[in-house]
Amino acid sequence: MRLSARMSSPHILVAGAGAAGYFAAIAAAERLAGKGTVTLCEATAHPLAKVRISGGGRCNVTHACFEPRELIKRYPRGGRELLGAFHTFGPRDTIEWFEHRSVALKTEADGRMFPVTDDSATIVNALTQTASTAGVVLRVQAGIRSIERRPAVPNSGAAFSRATPGKGFIVEGAQGEIVQADRLILATGGLKHAGQSLPEMLGHTIEPPVPSLFTFHIDDPRLAGLAGLSVVDVVTQVRGTSLKEQGPLLVTHWGLSGPAILKLSAWGARELAACHYRFTLRVNFSPGHTRESARAAAIAQRSQSPRRQVSGACPFPLPSRLWARLVAAASIGETTAWTQVSNEAIARLAEQVVAAEFDVTRKSTNKEEFVTCGGVRLSEVDFRTMESRVCPGLYFAGEVLDIDGITGGFNFQASWTTGWIAGRSAAGGLLEDHASS
Repeated sequence: MRLSARMSSPHILVAGAGAAGYFAAIAAAERLAGKGTVTLCEATAHPLAKVRISGGGRCNVTHACFEPRELIKRYPRGGRELLGAFHTFGPRDTIEWFEHRSVALKTEADGRMFPVTDDSATIVNALTQTASTAGVVLRVQAGIRSIERRPAVPNSGAAFSRATPGKGFIVEGAQGEIVQADRLILATGGLKHAGQSLPEMLGHTIEPPVPSLFTFHIDDPRLAGLAGLSVVDVVTQVRGTSLKEQGPLLVTHWGLSGPAILKLSAWGARELAACHYRFTLRVNFSPGHTRESARAAAIAQRSQSPRRQVSGACPFPLPSRLWARLVAAASIGETTAWTQVSNEAIARLAEQVVAAEFDVTRKSTNKEEFVTCGGVRLSEVDFRTMESRVCPGLYFAGEVLDIDGITGGFNFQASWTTGWIAGRSAAGGLLEDHASS
């Protein structure tokens, strides 16, 4: 579908119909209240695609962390810049925004918040219906090829608004159509390596993008056939670095996933990319134990249950199938009784429990991997308004910025926050210029 090529009224163009783009478009249209036009364009045929698939189709809308100084600790990149923004629009504001639109959210034990319907369609419908009611014009399959600043003195006959001379933009669509916009909000998501990006066309610096929130590919007999098995709490660490995280672990068909892995990948996004995703992962399957205390627990089990098989009597809070694999990895036979286990074997077993090492050979390419770090350099953006410090009239929202959070709803919250501020600011500036013209 082609973009509309002429806009006679003040016009805000929002590029990217994801979470941030929709929120920005809605915020702008509601503030304009009919005194201008907001067009939301999406390069694909599927707006809000990530919202639909996020959280296993449930949509992890935000996180029940309401103190901004605590909230920013969940962002490997961008936390400092988001502090003021979260005071302006934080998780409580997100909850109220959706509740005002008849979408109730619930908080799970780990702080993640989902719609009570457990269905991402609830969030998608709220966004699309609110945008329609606000008068947002949606254009799908409407990619952008290039953007230029509008001349301060437009050529005669051009259908440009005179409200904001020099602050507007000339946008060329993917099919060659030309569109003018008085304000431009870029919410195009994670940037790619190929070609010049839209922010670069307008003078911005791009921090190199690399994947964040990905899982680890591991070929190891200790994990073979255990796909779907989870451990409630582990500590993960990349050997030789300071990267260390704690949380649930999930065994997958290709290796390891779960919050303990995803958080590690987020904080280590650049370090792990630099080593080409080949490193040694160390896992403590029982974080309450050290090597010494794990040995003591195993020795105590040997005293209490001397005739029981080691593989069937686990002194640690581990799934039985995983315990059996760790026993085998410690070179203890499947039918070996505790009374037959030497102190040396117990030391090997303790090592498997609290410091098991796995060779990671690459990152996964599963559906979890849809977050990147990198993007527009944060020092070039005013986070009070989300307006560019380089190009007046240009605003940013969402993952196009060098911002990313750990798993748990934090990336969506950054999108809601930056989208809301960008949309409100763009509309407010446009109304001021229009009033003074």
